[in-house]
Amino acid sequence: MLVPYVRRNLSAFDPFRELDEIERAFFGNHDSKTPAFSTDIRDNGSEYILEADLPGVKKEDINLDLSDNILTITAERHSEFEEKDKKGNYVRCERSYGSYQRSFDTTGIDVDRIDAEFKDGVLKLTMPKLVESKPEPKKLTIR
Repeated sequence: MLVPYVRRNLSAFDPFRELDEIERAFFGNHDSKTPAFSTDIRDNGSEYILEADLPGVKKEDINLDLSDNILTITAERHSEFEEKDKKGNYVRCERSYGSYQRSFDTTGIDVDRIDAEFKDGVLKLTMPKLVESKPEPKKLTIR
């Protein structure tokens, strides 16, 4: 594999930084060891729309868990080929299989009204914002 040559200052060489860069390149730029998936979040005024790319994942392999104002999306993609096929017939196998996870803060979200749908490999969550109720002014009578 050809990689562009980068001149490095040897006095500032940090082997652990190099290992971190390799890990980020392989797993993505996330702190956890579980690879993540791409998401887009839009603010539509009264609600947020979260769209997560989960190609090759079946609806029954997606879990949405809500605890302590944290929404965790977990998905699992299963291998559909046998080990002998992987060794014998594949010239190149780049599709990844395994578990994927992302967590999101739901502070300010009406969690009882979150709507989820999964279509064409995209998980779409419609998350209405909490409506702040202002106390209505009222006149008090004196007895």
